Amino acid sequence: MINPDIYNLLISKIDKENIILNESMKKHTSFKIGGEAECFIKAKNIEDVKFILNICNENKIPLTIIGNGSNILVKDNGIKGIVLKIGIDNMEITDYKNIENTVNIEDNIEESNAENKVIVTIGAGFLLAKLAQILLKNSITGFEFASGIPGTIGGAVRMNAGAYGSEFKDIVLETTCLTKNGEIIKLSNKEQQFDYRRSIFKDKDYIILETKLLLNRIENNTIIKEKMDELKKSRIEKQPIEYPSAGSTFKRGNDFITAKLIDECGLKGYSVGGAEVSTKHAGFVINKGNATAEDVLELVEIIKNKVLEKFEKEIELEIEVIGE
Repeated sequence: MINPDIYNLLISKIDKENIILNESMKKHTSFKIGGEAECFIKAKNIEDVKFILNICNENKIPLTIIGNGSNILVKDNGIKGIVLKIGIDNMEITDYKNIENTVNIEDNIEESNAENKVIVTIGAGFLLAKLAQILLKNSITGFEFASGIPGTIGGAVRMNAGAYGSEFKDIVLETTCLTKNGEIIKLSNKEQQFDYRRSIFKDKDYIILETKLLLNRIENNTIIKEKMDELKKSRIEKQPIEYPSAGSTFKRGNDFITAKLIDECGLKGYSVGGAEVSTKHAGFVINKGNATAEDVLELVEIIKNKVLEKFEKEIELEIEVIGE
């Protein structure tokens, strides 16, 4: 589908080093699993994203958007068309008191509490861990919960990522995105329709470009560092971060803890091929070595069936499965 004419059109605008044909998606997912992307492109700015979207629209080429690949499972037959990795990494920190006519902020802040508020404008491709360290240095709090999530801003907003009782819906002020028709629009927090591990971006073909976060500045960053260290210690102790995975594999239930049910089914350590239910945390399916997507999906079905049989509870995937 990516014929020489399409390729030549792409390199007329985008640097060749940012375009790779038949690229293994194992290199671009935290699961280290997946077949080849027919055409893999990293876009460093909004103009590149618009250009690629226009080519896909005009030539009916499938377009798949990814961030850091930390919440996806790519199937073994790969992905047709173009896989676009959003690499937009601009960042700006502005004190609220220095901003005029900030859209949507009146819905998120009372004037009496504005003194220590800051707005962080951040590109969709910015890594959460990197941002957390910058905010720490600037004594800005409210982002500690996301410091250990191995994703990008765009992916985190799209899935309303969360940890330790906080979610992105709590700090997102506004998101700039690109519609399927190439129109740039801005959505308020409310318009993004945040819910548990989802947002409007899972229902619409909107490409996230940039997000504004509403956070707080404090005098001393010691409290921030202590919180980040505490959460890091908890992750090391409780999560199998030493193995490739896509994070928490299943969503929590409305009235149950999914990992607890999986554990009570005796599935810790259960494996299919190179895929295994973590012995440290039953909510994680890990890649113990050369696992295929088929291994993971077969194991997922076994887990679902065992939980349904024992507890009459249907569990849902939190990770997204993409590809052929």
